[in-house]
Amino acid sequence: MTEIFEAIRDFTETGGDVLLVIGCLIFFMWLLILERIVYINFTHKKLKNDLVAKWMARNERKSWNAEQIRQAYISRLSMQLNGTIPIIQSLVALCPLLGLMGTVTGMIEVFDVMAISGSGNARSMASGVSKATIPTMAGMVGALSGVFASTWLMRTSKSEKLHLQEAMPLQKDIA
Repeated sequence: MTEIFEAIRDFTETGGDVLLVIGCLIFFMWLLILERIVYINFTHKKLKNDLVAKWMARNERKSWNAEQIRQAYISRLSMQLNGTIPIIQSLVALCPLLGLMGTVTGMIEVFDVMAISGSGNARSMASGVSKATIPTMAGMVGALSGVFASTWLMRTSKSEKLHLQEAMPLQKDIA
């Protein structure tokens, strides 16, 4: 177990301080993604069933007022379903930007080494190059994983909204 922590520590030291920020950002993003997955699979299903039962218990489902009440129910549940998806999408967009910041700080270190020791010392420039490339890679990996997850969450959210609309028919739709 200590070997794993040492490997992580070495990796973050190789990538610089920006890599630690990227790691925290990716961790927070995936916490939000997992929260949405748990919400969709457990809480949303119960709320959806309760809402459909409440709608079906209504005596009057034909009028304009009933349609507006139905739309309000659907909108409220849809807002809860979307929850933190915009935040997740923002964090996905932030990952490559932080990776780019890591690239810039790593290249600044390379230029500092070149200014002090001259351009012929490749060994001293290597740490700056790794600090430039590792955060870029980490930002892109975080963004790609977040893009796939947020796309799935958005698709699931739209699908659930359509299922809710179909489960709550107006009486004029039935006839």
